[in-house]
Amino acid sequence: MSRLQVVSGKGGTGKTTVAAALALALATEGKRTLLVEVEGRQGIAQLFETEALPYEERKIAVASGGGEVFALAIDAERALLDYLQMFYKLGTAGRALKKLGAIDFATTIAPGVRDVLLTGKACEAVRRKAKGSYVYDYVVLDAPPTGRITRFLNVNDEVAGLARFGPIYNQAQAVMRVLKSAGTAVHLVTLLEEMPVQETADGVAELRAADLPVGKVIVNMVRPHLLDEGAVRSAAGDRADIAKALTAAGVSGSAKLVTPLLEQAADHAQRVELEREQRAALNGLDLASYELPLLSEGVDLAGIYQLSKELRKQGAAS
Repeated sequence: MSRLQVVSGKGGTGKTTVAAALALALATEGKRTLLVEVEGRQGIAQLFETEALPYEERKIAVASGGGEVFALAIDAERALLDYLQMFYKLGTAGRALKKLGAIDFATTIAPGVRDVLLTGKACEAVRRKAKGSYVYDYVVLDAPPTGRITRFLNVNDEVAGLARFGPIYNQAQAVMRVLKSAGTAVHLVTLLEEMPVQETADGVAELRAADLPVGKVIVNMVRPHLLDEGAVRSAAGDRADIAKALTAAGVSGSAKLVTPLLEQAADHAQRVELEREQRAALNGLDLASYELPLLSEGVDLAGIYQLSKELRKQGAAS
């Protein structure tokens, strides 16, 4: 099982929700998981119904079996100050640079610096040890969307190409050793819809071309299949029987309901067929997959626990 689990996906597929559920699933039986956010949206805090995450690791949930989930919202400016202190011992000088605007410049203008800091902080958490053991059994990184995940993870290679020695070079090399190792897996979240599936396929191809370790496909918000086209065609020929059944069930005006009911059934059957096509396209990626159900009442803290239980049942934590 990879110790660094990166979760990406097209916007709107629920990647942050999946990352949160995965962190809980991995934290079973006494394990410790760190859930990392890098986009500044405080989505993790909202899901776990807690106050905004500071730039420090905080326990936000307890999993089944006594495991713990910690969370961290990485701020690029703070991460750069940490970096300057770690390698250059700038201390108060680093804070002076922040007042002058140099830190803001470096994290928003300088190419690649921001992503280097964010990925580097997550990788540091993966490597960190205390008393000879890893502080965290797993680190789950809620990463940027699929459209820029490869650049986000691979930017350290570009930085390593600019510096041939010194702290920056060593840091970049250390980060890339983690990101390209068997200890990392990049999971892609999708829906059974054409655009998310196509973006997932593109993302997989880009990750593989960059030699980054692709994990699993996680299909989110899967709706149950009730009817297929054959069943709808069969029902359409029995309109009188449908009206009689509705009347027998105590539904008034049943004759008027037959047509709209059949139209809804046809829409459902069409969706089922389209989803089968998208599932076939995902199968063509030759990756293992998990499927998470659509929660009809929306995603709250109870829903995160429900989804984590589903992931455990499918083997995500083993």
